[in-house]
Amino acid sequence: MTLLRYLAALLLAVAAITALPAAAQDEAKVATVAAGLTQASAELQAIDDATPAARDDKARQALRDRAQAVQTTAADAVRTLTPEMALVQARVTELGTATPGVVEAPEIRAQRKLLAQSQSAIDSAIKRARLIGIEAKQQIDDIGAAEAEELGQQLSENTGSPLSPTLWAAIVDHLPRDTARLKRFATTEFRQFAARFDTRTGTGLLVGLLAALVLLIPLRRWLHGVGRRYAANHTPGGRLRRSAYALWLVVIGTALPGLAAWAVVASLRWGGLVSPAFSRFGAIFVGISWFAAFVSSLGGALLLRTQPTWRLLPIGDAAAYALRPYSWMAAALIFVGQLLIATNLLIGVSAPASSAANAVVALLHIVLLGAILVTLGRLRAAALPDPAKPARNTLLAIVATLVWLVLIAALVAGLIGYVNFALKVATWLVWGAIVGASLYLMMTFTEDACRTLLSSGNRLGRSANSGFGVDNKTVDQIGVLLSAVLRLLLIMLAVGAVMAPFGAGVGSAFELFGTVANGVTIGQITISPGAVLRSIAVLFVALAIMRGLQHWLVNSYLPTTSMDAGAQNSVTMVARYAGIIAAVLWALGALGIGMEKLAVVLGALSVGIGFGLQAITQNFVSGLILLAERPVKIGDLVRIGNMEGDVKRINVRSTEIQVADRSTLIVPNSELITKTIQNMTLAAPLGRIQLQFSVPLEEDLDAVRTMLFAAFAEKHEVLDDPEAKVFIDSIDAGRAKFNCFAYVASPRDAYPIRSELLFTLLRQFREAGIEVGSTATKMELVGSFAPTPQPGDDNSG
Repeated sequence: MTLLRYLAALLLAVAAITALPAAAQDEAKVATVAAGLTQASAELQAIDDATPAARDDKARQALRDRAQAVQTTAADAVRTLTPEMALVQARVTELGTATPGVVEAPEIRAQRKLLAQSQSAIDSAIKRARLIGIEAKQQIDDIGAAEAEELGQQLSENTGSPLSPTLWAAIVDHLPRDTARLKRFATTEFRQFAARFDTRTGTGLLVGLLAALVLLIPLRRWLHGVGRRYAANHTPGGRLRRSAYALWLVVIGTALPGLAAWAVVASLRWGGLVSPAFSRFGAIFVGISWFAAFVSSLGGALLLRTQPTWRLLPIGDAAAYALRPYSWMAAALIFVGQLLIATNLLIGVSAPASSAANAVVALLHIVLLGAILVTLGRLRAAALPDPAKPARNTLLAIVATLVWLVLIAALVAGLIGYVNFALKVATWLVWGAIVGASLYLMMTFTEDACRTLLSSGNRLGRSANSGFGVDNKTVDQIGVLLSAVLRLLLIMLAVGAVMAPFGAGVGSAFELFGTVANGVTIGQITISPGAVLRSIAVLFVALAIMRGLQHWLVNSYLPTTSMDAGAQNSVTMVARYAGIIAAVLWALGALGIGMEKLAVVLGALSVGIGFGLQAITQNFVSGLILLAERPVKIGDLVRIGNMEGDVKRINVRSTEIQVADRSTLIVPNSELITKTIQNMTLAAPLGRIQLQFSVPLEEDLDAVRTMLFAAFAEKHEVLDDPEAKVFIDSIDAGRAKFNCFAYVASPRDAYPIRSELLFTLLRQFREAGIEVGSTATKMELVGSFAPTPQPGDDNSG
């Protein structure tokens, strides 16, 4: 035992000696992280000191970026130190606790002390990093709250009604000072231009103007033609060439005018022909030119008045010609309006003049949107085949009504003096329309690209099939799934872009609005009006997402699989009800009712469900069993009692069967589970034709059999395997009773083929003078592996 104790001590000493370099590395890493946290803490303090002085969006965004960088540093520190903490704790566990009364080796004591110091230092650093991360998050929230507060103040500020003489009197009073500022700005630029203009700078300006002209006219037309020819000759057929060409038009239509504006401003700056103030104006001019060009090219790419075969939107030529001018008007309004607002800020005009300019810009936006809505309504009315029976499109009607209400509210707000609110709402509606059009183009291009490039008929799909062994269905499914993921990301980006004009503090403002009402507390559940509205909104959003996913599943994904119609219906129904359940649970979670509280409610309702809803519950469970086991699937021919028909739809509660008279038989699912049904098409079914008749014994029975086999052979619908059989079933009263069997590919083909066989045989028997007895003739449906009938089979089938 003593030897073992000394050996263990020796091993611990060796481990301690080998662990010293690792401990030194740990200390260096912890020291580096601690130094970074110190800098992050100082940066956070600097951000906090600079926050009150940040008065514009650009300054606040810069502070927000710095705070997010601090938050990232703190998170990286936690991720870096957590594994180190685990290693130190593992080493402490290896050493174990000190045994009382046993003197440890000096190396062991030193290692234990070093590990305790490292553990304490790492733990302190992790706690400090988490605290810094929390403070950075609070700083970001404070910046957002300040931004939301300022936005609310701007929107709620009454700057004076444009219809009020007071505002115009104030404008007239400030007109001399505003005119002087404008003259000073223009005079400064004119002097700068006159002082620096010479042959060299004039040549540079001329080159810039010529470059802008080349970019706008010949190069733009040439690139349009190049894109159209390339799309027609090299892009795969279908919608991809149209969406790719539309995207090319947007890129060219945005880039070239923006580069033209930049070329002019750059030539002025290169020659020193602009003053510093006018240089800032030039930067604003270039940025607005880019955006206005994007709006105009986006409308042109989607409408394509002169190229209807390349048009993406499902509209006619009349609608395209009617809507195209509005894209030009929107681009011009955005260019002039934003340039006017930026110029007023740059020059520093008076508040009344700025308010009047904002009112004019807001009014023009409202008029433009109203004109677009009126034109859309006229186009829709003109496209209706019967004006007395208008087409129902609830979604478009709701959207148009909401936009009209918002426009009216913005117009009224602007007229009574809330100009900033009217301008913000009007420009946001235009911005939303631009984002929606961009989203439509990008989603169409993404879907076309994924569905075309990642398809079994494309070169890439064939390469995946031959090189990696991926079957064609899998390639098509990958294309559909990738398209869905990318389009979902585009939707998320579009939602963020739509909310961008309101700033980052909108979420905080909505949360603050939600806490205005204290709510009603029932037991341990607090229900407030905000929570109810949030729950309803979540429910509608979740159901919309569920319906969209189900639509994609039914129309896009499932057709690319090898599932039959019944399996697709099962997957669709399960996904539908799973989505509904998920939406309800999500809405309850938004209401504040968690799963543990919901379990209590369901437990209280279980007794009532067990008694009052027993039949519904039984049918529901039976429906799930049918969808899972699939003893009956869509398209099967079944017989229930004395009713026979085709299964058309399997719901969770009931199954729809279409009978021979084209009516629908609705059968509770419990009937299909608990009672006996005959599924005549379950496993590779065949249809069996049975013919029974009698002939006198004096007739040539061999000739009768030969005629039967010949009649079976003439019908190509009659299968060779299983082969047709002709039996003499019995002899009664001087007559031989024949029992004949033949098989066809489907039970649904048995009845008409049997009828044709009877027509043929009766004609041949009559021509041959053979008397046929009027005995029973019947048809029976069996499975493909049914045994071959024997002469002694029961005639009842």
